Amino acid sequence: MTDQAYLILENGDILTGKWFGAKKDIIGEVVFTTGMTGYVETLTDPSYFGQIIVQTFPLIGNYGIISEDFESNSIKASAYIVKDWCQEPSNFRSEESLDFFLKRQNIPGLYGIDTRALTKTIREYGTLRGVITDNKDFDWNSSLKQYIIKNPVASVSTKIKYEEKSEHGIYKVALIDFGLKDNIKRELISRGCDVTVFNHDVSAKEIIEFAPNGIMLSNGPGDPEDNVEVIEMLKEVIKANIPIFGICLGHQLLALAYGFHTMKLKYGHRGANQPVKNTATGKVFISSQNHGYAVDSATIDKEVANESYININDGTCEGIHYKDHPVFSVQFHPEACCGPKDTRFLFDQLISLMEEYKNAIK
Repeated sequence: MTDQAYLILENGDILTGKWFGAKKDIIGEVVFTTGMTGYVETLTDPSYFGQIIVQTFPLIGNYGIISEDFESNSIKASAYIVKDWCQEPSNFRSEESLDFFLKRQNIPGLYGIDTRALTKTIREYGTLRGVITDNKDFDWNSSLKQYIIKNPVASVSTKIKYEEKSEHGIYKVALIDFGLKDNIKRELISRGCDVTVFNHDVSAKEIIEFAPNGIMLSNGPGDPEDNVEVIEMLKEVIKANIPIFGICLGHQLLALAYGFHTMKLKYGHRGANQPVKNTATGKVFISSQNHGYAVDSATIDKEVANESYININDGTCEGIHYKDHPVFSVQFHPEACCGPKDTRFLFDQLISLMEEYKNAIK
């Protein structure tokens, strides 16, 4: 392969750039994220499974790769596109360059293209399928039209149940992994939670018999409505009145379990600067987000739940509080690394619910 490579989009656009990372053809769903920092966390976020990530910030890789900041054990995205990558990172925690990391993970990268123009195209057309290749004359049209992200949650969820203990072991939490970001575990453990992580297809019976003080539903990739078995499982778990906190995909799956609906956004919310408003207080928080679907606010039954947060930019649902059960959820990421950290208090709300639950069953 030559150094020259192309991004071919399903709308017919062809953008020219150069290879870095692994050199191989790849098809994926092209999405953009606006984060100025946090590329390590972005690359290792399982919610990007099957997607080609475009960074809108022009220079990526300047502080290298830091394994301590990984959100999972490997890159889950299909490919990475940047305007420019830093060849000589400078940071005392850096372990390797972005280029070497992509090569080691066998993930292709493309740099030198007009990422601003590409982002504007995605905003105009919506999320597009694309292929990265060094052969722009090959007819990729049929391959692009047929491409779908297959079994995203099953592909990134843990294959085995495992436990991570805290220093104090005050609370027992069941964390269901739909594409877990590791910082969710860190936030729980730092608050005295012993965390047991379950596969996405765990049964309601196993969760209830585990007798946790609380249940955490993680983020994850894909269309929430595809997870039919998970939705049915959650319907049963909700009846047990165990405190539940859902984030991102977990938030959407809870809404579907209550009979609400989700919808696909034109190009999603991805970045660290999304403003969300608490509907009860009017207070606005800056949040980190990564999702292409949202709960349809019009389908929320006001007798069952309140919309607790909304997105300031487009008015979409960002949080739900359920009235008859100790259950709440948010679309954004309160655990976000490398920030913002404005909404980490939501983990404290789960702790309060678990304390009440523990006292009630004594």
